[in-house]
Amino acid sequence: MKEKLVYGLIYTISLLPFWCLYFISDILFFLIYYVFGYRKKVVYENLRNSFPEKSTEEINKIARDFYRYFPDLLVESVKMASISEAEVKKRIELLNPDEVYQYIHKGRSVIGVTAHYGNWELAIHSLSIMMNTPELIIYKPLNNKVFNTVHNRIRTRFGATMVPMKQILRHIIKLKNVPHVSMFVSDQTPTYQDSDYFMEFLNQDTLVFTGTERIARLTNNPVVYCEIRRKEKRGYYSCKFTTLVEQPSAYPEHEITHIQNRFTEQVIREEPAYWLWSHRRWKRKRRS
Repeated sequence: MKEKLVYGLIYTISLLPFWCLYFISDILFFLIYYVFGYRKKVVYENLRNSFPEKSTEEINKIARDFYRYFPDLLVESVKMASISEAEVKKRIELLNPDEVYQYIHKGRSVIGVTAHYGNWELAIHSLSIMMNTPELIIYKPLNNKVFNTVHNRIRTRFGATMVPMKQILRHIIKLKNVPHVSMFVSDQTPTYQDSDYFMEFLNQDTLVFTGTERIARLTNNPVVYCEIRRKEKRGYYSCKFTTLVEQPSAYPEHEITHIQNRFTEQVIREEPAYWLWSHRRWKRKRRS
């Protein structure tokens, strides 16, 4: 019952036109940045530790740009509940889909990776529409079951299948003879039970997920990065596909994890305002 009420509210708001949603975003920016200071301590600490070479003025600008974009991302994510297929195609440009198709046409499945950068939810919708083969969205279930159910319902509108991290191998085995795309958004913070591997990421000792690499080396499916960029016009994006690893089984342990995270780091460094800086990314420390 709660799921229906929450979904109904989100869906109703999503019916508002983009111009109205962006008006709401403008109000949210003022409240989040100037009135409530939402997670400002976390954001500024993350930025200072990630970019020790930058001046206070540069850090302040990135932080303000992030807070200006963050409410846009919130209202755009709500819009995903009712956005049409035509609007998805209009809002995000797939620059080189053949980078993915080349493997599918050869009968190979693809491991797609991206980050919490730009509007990754819009990119998931776009991939679902683009692909004529099954698409698996690998995710870490939310602690709140209501929002987890609602979130999954929105993400699967165009045919994608939501797969909890711990069930991915079972689904891939089920589709072993069917070319498909498994999409990982894997830059969040693992628990100690999920990973024990640390590497340097944005100048900090960082606990990282290794599940993408494990699946890649086991299946030998190519790893393709979905690089999402925000265009100058509000609410419009592009997505460029880059093959990171074509034959994963040939790589030693942890190298694919390093390649993936280095690529994500490069994307963030080029335009840092569009990454999710309010996330407590570095709360896990090495155990002594």
